[in-house]
Amino acid sequence: MSHPDLQTWLIAQISEKPSLDVLFNGFCKKLVKQGLPIWRANIGLETLHPQDIGFSFLWIEGALQERNTRARPGILTSSDYINSPAKLVDDTNQPFRWRAGEDDRAMEIIVNLQAEGMTEYTMLPLPFLDTARSATVSFATKAAGGFGDDGYEALQYACTLFSPLAERIALRRVALDALTVYLGATAAQRAFNGQIERGDVSTIRAAILIADLRGFTLMSDRLERREMVSLLDRWFGVMGAAIEAEGGDILKFMGDGLLAVFPLDGDPQGSCARALAAAKNTITGTAKLNEALVAEGKAALRFGLALHVGDVEFGNIGAARRIDFTVIGPAVNHASRLQDLTKVLQTPLIVSGAFVDTLGKRLRSLGSQALRGVREPVEVFAPE
Repeated sequence: MSHPDLQTWLIAQISEKPSLDVLFNGFCKKLVKQGLPIWRANIGLETLHPQDIGFSFLWIEGALQERNTRARPGILTSSDYINSPAKLVDDTNQPFRWRAGEDDRAMEIIVNLQAEGMTEYTMLPLPFLDTARSATVSFATKAAGGFGDDGYEALQYACTLFSPLAERIALRRVALDALTVYLGATAAQRAFNGQIERGDVSTIRAAILIADLRGFTLMSDRLERREMVSLLDRWFGVMGAAIEAEGGDILKFMGDGLLAVFPLDGDPQGSCARALAAAKNTITGTAKLNEALVAEGKAALRFGLALHVGDVEFGNIGAARRIDFTVIGPAVNHASRLQDLTKVLQTPLIVSGAFVDTLGKRLRSLGSQALRGVREPVEVFAPE
């Protein structure tokens, strides 16, 4: 195998800025072209995400076959991971190598691939600078005699050459995942693209959603702290799923409350329709959650939601070394006042006149109501 040829190809990929699947596909084809009898290859990378522990790309007989994402909960204690080459490589940071005739150790992947004619399997740790997360590549062959010692060493060397570019792509994914989890998708992309200076804000027009639990102080006094956290997670999970499904951005959790925006982005009516759908789905989802809570002998949750439309300042606000990517402005304050009104009117959702006008659909009027800090009464609405 000509290593200079592989080096030249990898260097050329830097300016191409390929995605990881494109890079891995080209890498495997390059190895085969240079004489390595690869039948099957897989790259697996751990990410930094609360739900997904990582993802992988599977390459078989000359082409990428599939992309897999592995859910984080329970994976590290699952039997298919505990008795696997991946566990051994993660624990030792050393290569795993199996050849025909050796003990398969009842490892599912070895047993299954051997049944398909595999003669050698190896999994190699990628020498990333970031050692906190797993990064591996595996290769399998059906060739008589396997890869041989020369082929095995060539694979190790090739992966060493491949690692810097693969890590460059992986770290971008890790950074975006972490920023998205803590900031929301839109804010994460802006921060990653360089909007990180304090005071760097822009005016956007958005539908604003504010939600708040009722009786949170009383619940906090009554429930054990971790039980309270679990309850909040369950409710925020309902809201988060509803908001994200409609393309909204959750900007912050405020104790027992939540602030989200749906930027109008050239489609004001559609954005408001999605925000209203998210609010309705939150009400439906919370009703189902309450059924489960009552069945568990717990109290049902009460809450208030408000929807409004207006111009907000969207960007970095805070201290010199600790900033928050959020929205502020009179429209946010107005939405907060509307949310307070849900307590008075004993309704879970209140919508402003500005939101209704932008939505372009008439909702049920709740009449003119006084809002704290607003001079004149305003007409507010609720879904039919």
